Amino acid sequence: MSTSVIEPGTRLAGRYRLEERISDSGGSSLWKAIDEILARAVAVRTFDPEFPRVGEAVTSARAASRLTDPRVTQVFDADDSGESAYVVSEWVAGETLEQMLAKAPLEPGRAATLLYEAAEAISAAHAAGLAHLCLSPRDLVWTTGGTVKLLGVATDAVLGDRYSDDPAAEDVRGLGRMLYAALTAHWPGDEEGSGLPAAPTGDDGAPQAPRQVQAGISHAIDAIVCRCLGIGAAEPLTEPAELAKALRGVPRTPLPLFAGLGTAAPSPRPAAPKRPATPSTAATTQPHQPPVQDPTRPAQPQDARGPGRRGRGAHAQHGQHAQQHAQPAPSGQVPPPRGRYDTPPPAPPGNATTVAAHARKPANRALLGIAAAALTVIVGLGAWALSGGGSDGDKGAAGKKTDQGHQSQPPKPATVKLKIQDASATQKPADQHPDGTSRKNPSAVIDGDPGTVWETQTYTSEQFGNYLKALGVTLTLSAPAKVSTIKVDCPVSGGTLQVRIGNSRAPGAMKAIGEQSCSGGELTFAANPAAQGQYVLVWFTRLPAGLKGKLNEISVNGTAG
Repeated sequence: MSTSVIEPGTRLAGRYRLEERISDSGGSSLWKAIDEILARAVAVRTFDPEFPRVGEAVTSARAASRLTDPRVTQVFDADDSGESAYVVSEWVAGETLEQMLAKAPLEPGRAATLLYEAAEAISAAHAAGLAHLCLSPRDLVWTTGGTVKLLGVATDAVLGDRYSDDPAAEDVRGLGRMLYAALTAHWPGDEEGSGLPAAPTGDDGAPQAPRQVQAGISHAIDAIVCRCLGIGAAEPLTEPAELAKALRGVPRTPLPLFAGLGTAAPSPRPAAPKRPATPSTAATTQPHQPPVQDPTRPAQPQDARGPGRRGRGAHAQHGQHAQQHAQPAPSGQVPPPRGRYDTPPPAPPGNATTVAAHARKPANRALLGIAAAALTVIVGLGAWALSGGGSDGDKGAAGKKTDQGHQSQPPKPATVKLKIQDASATQKPADQHPDGTSRKNPSAVIDGDPGTVWETQTYTSEQFGNYLKALGVTLTLSAPAKVSTIKVDCPVSGGTLQVRIGNSRAPGAMKAIGEQSCSGGELTFAANPAAQGQYVLVWFTRLPAGLKGKLNEISVNGTAG
């Protein structure tokens, strides 16, 4: 059996049923398949009969299957003894680094976390004598289960016919390129390695340092990238373990629990429809309610790939979810209200006149009762009016319209202290000369410890030595909100502090709320009306007299939504 005649429905080894062809490249095809024995989705790679390195690919896959690091894609099976060679591996669903960067660069702390995990995984592979040799942003996945997965260890090099005299240094360069991309959303490697925009280069043709491309990147992480890529005169990193150790020493931010940094929260489950009122005079049947699909079920994963995939596109995993149906409302007879007679009561014995008089008595008594009650109400209201309508304190309440319940406004949402997810340094370069940001972790402004301070370096003038126009921190709220007040503890005097709010990290896309001069204590910035956004920027547009900016605790108040 050759790859050219393999089609969906084909079974390999009597258990792997091919369902969907994901990609074709370099003489091999990647399939989504079902392991019918274990009832799970797997990735299967098949090969063209003319592919020259089938044996080498199967051998490398078997070697990769011995890796125990959970961050490396697991290989389950590999065989080339029959008519059709194949490699079966873990089906990985999630969001690739390239997909993440299609939205925006990662916050430096998150980029460091992601690449630290990748460096640890590559280090474990090298300890077992295996390498990758063609790392790209498509090979690093943040899975739907909240873990890091590295695709293609050992196998991608064979599929791409890649070799290296120094595989450790080559993989360090690959990790460095991925870290560069994570920080800047630009790719400093070959064009076929990623669909991201190419990194800008200097006069020598080398990529510009990340800090020259994207604001807010610390000296420490910028230096790590430059050492990986040979930018500058610093001693290069040549071992994945050295890179992992270096990244361990920089501030790192936890990644979200699940893939999809920009995925919106699921819609709330709709309330069950109210049953219509049932007439009291006849039995009715409730109509059958159509099935309703539950809007709270999780979205399908955005990407699923096997270990050797080298295609440029992204493919979603087509998982199946059980549909939920609304139960049909019961139907049947509705009993008549209590106290109601469907037939007149039996007449007492006597002549026709007596019977008629007996029948009129209940009605006459009812009318007399109603008239007496109405008279009582009228007399009471008249007496109340003559007495002045009650005390002064009661007049306002009594004078309100009877339909007050329909005219009253719903209560306004309470203003609360909003949860801040993280903080990152932000700067605005002047004349394309980006310079240093903070000397300490910007999360010091949200750690709840008044003893920790975020501070800038010392500059030569209040205008940042003409290197910057503004410098501060961007707070990311856990969800978009209507921000009403921002309280900033600024332990320095002088200078100008500005606050901006928006739904984008870009300062230019944010709305300026106000500016104040620091006075060595807490400042309150009020947004009137409340400003909508998920990002709050607090930065110095002019430095204090000491030529160094400092910020302590920052809190944000408002209403969710």
